Amino acid sequence: GVAILASNLKDNLDEAFSRRFQQMIHFALPAVEQRLQLWQQSIPQGMALAKDIDLEKVAKDHEMSGGTMMNVIRYCALQAVKEQPAIIRRKFLDHGIRRELEKEGKLLV
Repeated sequence: GVAILASNLKDNLDEAFSRRFQQMIHFALPAVEQRLQLWQQSIPQGMALAKDIDLEKVAKDHEMSGGTMMNVIRYCALQAVKEQPAIIRRKFLDHGIRRELEKEGKLLV
């Protein structure tokens, strides 16, 4: 049979467990340019970014996966729809990033 497993915690796999796999494929985190593109494309239609949000800076400052970025944007969108007009504010973005980094066990400096 075929088994496909995924983990963000490769360091937690011991040698005996790892030997049981014929192939292990590493998917690197997106580079800055890719992260910028992902951030730009993830903003929900009809929702604006606050003027004080610089997505280029966000992409440079926060190395994260596309899935993590989507979790941040979903959080921001849920916060934004509570207000009129629905704008993704800096405080939503900062808090969303912090939440995701905490879930991954990473510290925000």
